[in-house]
Amino acid sequence: MRTGSALALLLTLAACSPKAGELEPAYLDLDCARPFKDQVAAIVAQPHLVPAGTVSAEPYSYYSSADGRTSYLITRPGSPAHPAIMIQRARGGITTTGCRYGSQKGYDELLAYLESLKTWTRTGGVKK
Repeated sequence: MRTGSALALLLTLAACSPKAGELEPAYLDLDCARPFKDQVAAIVAQPHLVPAGTVSAEPYSYYSSADGRTSYLITRPGSPAHPAIMIQRARGGITTTGCRYGSQKGYDELLAYLESLKTWTRTGGVKK
């Protein structure tokens, strides 16, 4: 990479990082004792959370932190796991946890699906 390009990249990254004295936004942990609708409302009301909306015909809504370290998956009607909420955090690896309000089988299948994505690669969708 050229020196000018590297410098531009570093300046861009520095502009995106928290300033001295600023804290990075904290995102809500899941509280499975809280009703599904209340928890969804609290999640989507968080500042600095980017809604990814819906992806094709999947019955899920996605929300992620701007830095990509925290992501929520909220099931919608039509999902075998509905109602359920999953959270993924990227810190020294990706951890996935969630709250099941509906079918245990559907929840387990959704969790297995999300876990399988951790090993998926773009090169033909081949798992590592």
